Amino acid sequence: MAENVGQSVIFLVFGLLCFSSATAHNYKDALRKSILFFEGQRSGHLPADQRIRWRRDSALHDGSSVGVDLTGGYYDAGDNVKFGFPMAFTTTLLSWSVIDFGINMGSELPNALKAVRWGTDFLLKATCQVPNIMYVQVGDPYSDHNCWERPEDMDTLRTVYSIDPSNPGSDVAGETAAALAAASIVFRKRDPVYSLVLLSRAVKVFKFADKYRGAYSNNPRTRRGACPFYCDFNGYQDELLWGAAWLHKATRRREYREYIVKNEVILRAADTIYEFGWDNKHAAINVLISKEVLMGKADDLKDFKANADDFICSVLPGVAHPEVQYSPGGLIYKAGGSNMQHVTSLSFIILAYSNYLSHSNHQVPCGGAMSASSATLKIFAKRQVDYILGDNPLRMSYMVGYGPNYPQRIHHRGSSLPSIRVHPAHIGCKAGSRYFLSPNPNPNRLVGAVVGGPNVTDAFPDSRPFFQESEPTTYINAPLVGLLAYFSAHY
Repeated sequence: MAENVGQSVIFLVFGLLCFSSATAHNYKDALRKSILFFEGQRSGHLPADQRIRWRRDSALHDGSSVGVDLTGGYYDAGDNVKFGFPMAFTTTLLSWSVIDFGINMGSELPNALKAVRWGTDFLLKATCQVPNIMYVQVGDPYSDHNCWERPEDMDTLRTVYSIDPSNPGSDVAGETAAALAAASIVFRKRDPVYSLVLLSRAVKVFKFADKYRGAYSNNPRTRRGACPFYCDFNGYQDELLWGAAWLHKATRRREYREYIVKNEVILRAADTIYEFGWDNKHAAINVLISKEVLMGKADDLKDFKANADDFICSVLPGVAHPEVQYSPGGLIYKAGGSNMQHVTSLSFIILAYSNYLSHSNHQVPCGGAMSASSATLKIFAKRQVDYILGDNPLRMSYMVGYGPNYPQRIHHRGSSLPSIRVHPAHIGCKAGSRYFLSPNPNPNRLVGAVVGGPNVTDAFPDSRPFFQESEPTTYINAPLVGLLAYFSAHY
């Protein structure tokens, strides 16, 4: 029986290659474009070396209503709001991409570092400007989503949302601590002074997150801005472990390791181990910590490796957890919006784990005679990336600007409206509606943007109103950067 299960897994993993193209993908080109996308999402004063030229300066007074400078950072998706929770997650995953796969990025490494720094520069502004206050969002999402206008034109409310001891947000603060700690590793040798600033701030933000516990979507100060857009559905406990894990990796201080061991059960480290994204960090916590276990340096953390192994086995076809579905074309599918966020995030940690296994000469036991090798996991992750780039039933690349066939009508305000260069006059809140409803392709290509993607049947409506399928996000692209870096160097 075990032998049959093992064979079915192997056959299904390799069966997912049924839509593979005859020619190899240009992963280096896709990598370049995946990083370029972040320049299209920039807020604030744009630098002289800005490459997406149809964008201009925007949101130059952010934070002025509360007397602080909150310019910069990233718009999370196709809107003009700066949501701190997904922005911090994006920065963490960009940093992890550089830490594990920067060696594979070649000439694109400097651009990846700029993408990380654009995020961390804002996170530094958002923390510690005022004692015991952290700014977690800029922009009222309701007024923003009621308009269709360029970020350069926006006249909607730039409400500033913050957390403090009486209105906690351990989730967004814990993720911000993780982002700053991870980025401190990125810049440790490249810019030691900046790295120390990031690490020092990460320590302070984590203490704040841990001391004043609570979810930011539960406190009255931030609930209206966070929900229903980026509510913390999974609880804040995973972000505390996540922040501690990255601080341990960045500092090697025993206090963070002891924190992880002490709080493993209290913070429910074993719960929802099959999930990873901006809201749920459990699968990635287990993978990140397992690296030390595999290296023989952390016997007291073996439970995390067991959870990581269970996660891997749950995702592989044939023994998949009921929550993990696949489209007929072989794409990971999870119910809810923006499915590609699951595809890229899960594929990233599977690839990262495959590298940890390879370096330690381990495999993942999946019951009976079945085990998953590092090579099997790499094949699996590559198949998901290849699907995104065009090896799918529609033969469509879901990355704008890559390949001959890609989405033309993405749900993105700046991309869909005439640029300032073409149309310098102001386009008001409702005046942009005709562009939103237009059947014409977007006039400005947001090169490198990966959209939410097809549904469970591999169908894709290339239409702006179908935002769950046609909207790009920074947290779709961030883990994809690491995946493409690895495959650009090895295939």
